[in-house]
Amino acid sequence: MSRQDINRSGEMEVFVSVVERGGFSAAAQVKRITPSAVSKLVARLEARLGARLVNRSTRKLQLTPEGCAFYERSIAILADIAEAERPASSGERASGRIRINTSGSFGNHVLAPLLPAFMALHPAVTLDIAHTDRVVDLMEERADVAIRTGPLKNSSLIARKLGATRKLIVASPDYLKRYGEPCTIADLSRHCRIGFSYARAVEGWPLREGGEMVTMPITPGVQVGDGEAMRHLAIAGAGLARLAAFTVRADLEAGRLIQVLEAANPGDMEEFYALYMGQGGPLPARVRALLDFLVSHVRL
Repeated sequence: MSRQDINRSGEMEVFVSVVERGGFSAAAQVKRITPSAVSKLVARLEARLGARLVNRSTRKLQLTPEGCAFYERSIAILADIAEAERPASSGERASGRIRINTSGSFGNHVLAPLLPAFMALHPAVTLDIAHTDRVVDLMEERADVAIRTGPLKNSSLIARKLGATRKLIVASPDYLKRYGEPCTIADLSRHCRIGFSYARAVEGWPLREGGEMVTMPITPGVQVGDGEAMRHLAIAGAGLARLAAFTVRADLEAGRLIQVLEAANPGDMEEFYALYMGQGGPLPARVRALLDFLVSHVRL
């Protein structure tokens, strides 16, 4: 077969479907071809590349390191192709439902104020928004876009960075009046520190003391499952909380919360990403419109 006869993007689309659907049969259903055709295509691809991309077994399909690298490059290339073709397409209009999964803090303080402008730009789009701080499976939750923080762990997802924010330790004036303001990291041991009830990447508060980084363990008297609940508890005087700056900006300006231990703030940034499935084909116009809007308008 000559190089001109090879449909490289078509091969990539099928291979990406195999990875994301978890097998040849599932990919065949999506591509409307036979499982045998999918198997032969992947075999030809491996032969041409001179590398095994997947390890096949009766129970599951597992990517090799070469397969992982080829998958990552494939979804990037297919996205570039779709973007290149977009200006030439006619009659494409953002319409239909977008399911968004985000944290309550981001949803209330960042997303909600922006959405009226997005809806005015795209009146044919409807939004279905779910708030949760727990990590979700986009496919299981049937979400089009998830907004999360931290490093990308699932290689089947594509991330677009929305911005970054500092973390601040805050407390209510009433709480500080009753228990005093902590002036050193050691002072934190006598204060209630509100914690999260789910596993965090860092178990404790990273702080700086005398040029050294230390982690203050959290042994909270109260735990919560989301940042908004933590914010409300801090305002009510339940204890100290370490929260993203954008969630407490209005509270600081209004005097509902006061920042403490600024000298110990290490200046670490919490990065926010819009995550979506790499589907090996053109992104739906409605999802692309939302992603482009968020990248352009989110300010943390």
